[in-house]
Amino acid sequence: MAKDLEELLDEVESKFCRPDPLRLGMVELPKGCSGGGILSNDRNRAEAKETLRSTETCKKEDDLDSLINEIFEEPNFDRKSFKLKSKSSGNTSVRASVPGLGKSCSPVYLGGSAAPCGIGTNTSQRACDHLRCIACDFWIVSYDDYMWDKSCDYLFFRNNMPEFHKLKTKLVKKKGTRAYACQCSWRTIEELTDLQTDHQLRWVCGKH
Repeated sequence: MAKDLEELLDEVESKFCRPDPLRLGMVELPKGCSGGGILSNDRNRAEAKETLRSTETCKKEDDLDSLINEIFEEPNFDRKSFKLKSKSSGNTSVRASVPGLGKSCSPVYLGGSAAPCGIGTNTSQRACDHLRCIACDFWIVSYDDYMWDKSCDYLFFRNNMPEFHKLKTKLVKKKGTRAYACQCSWRTIEELTDLQTDHQLRWVCGKH
């Protein structure tokens, strides 16, 4: 009987007085065991939670620090060099686009075949050869030493612009004249003429 009692006590002590650390905080220890009792159990549970929380926090901070270090160790993500590159590339693109804006005629001239073509100004009176119609959005075509036949009408240009092999059926040869046309308007010009004097035309310089 005494032997059985000792074995039972040994079994209880092995199970409850020296619990597995993983089971700590989940089992209520008997009052007679060292460090036992509900109060000790709660304290151990709180300490275990606090230790786990601090461990996870340190791990997260370490992971975050290593991630930040990896990012800034990459040469492509250097803050200063990235900002400088963006600024310089932007300035370069602006400078490169300025010459491509082109120049406009002022005033815009139309002229016969004897008038030189180019950028028209008050001092250099040249016939604009880069005209565009803002009504039909077509580039104006011109033919030296030709004039338009009197039978031309709106539908003819509407259906045949800008193909010369179709337009030439209404072109008549005449020395010194220049035939202009878009899809909605047409003119035969002999002398240098300021475009502003013809209020019906919606032609503008398309920049050179």
